[in-house]
Amino acid sequence: MIRQRPAFTLIEILISVLILSTSIVYILKIYEQNHEQAIYISQRNTHALQDSLFLAKKTLKYHKDEKTAYDLLSDQFKVDELKSRKILKNISRKIFIPETERITADGESGVSGGPAAEVDEIKLKGEFSSSYFHFKIDSF
Repeated sequence: MIRQRPAFTLIEILISVLILSTSIVYILKIYEQNHEQAIYISQRNTHALQDSLFLAKKTLKYHKDEKTAYDLLSDQFKVDELKSRKILKNISRKIFIPETERITADGESGVSGGPAAEVDEIKLKGEFSSSYFHFKIDSF
């Protein structure tokens, strides 16, 4: 009489393979989503750094224009190197400037209770649109 050893059946093995494969698919899907988010955040940060080239006071006069970083910086900085000039010319944004807002801090009695300021908004349109504000405090 031959004694049989206990072993896994074919159905048990197929079920375990099915469970492992579905869990691996979900893990890969989560990894892909995290990878896409990491790429998005990296590109967004790069554009935010490039946006800083467009935030000079001079930018406020370019309403509904598309300008390159070189256009805005060429009169303030001398860019001799051709590679740097080419990089600055490749960075462009559409600029939209809404009307200037006036902020006053008048109290209920009509007496000035705080600073007065002018606020200009600079909207930069493109792949990653963004808004920035320029404050000019007039008086306290």
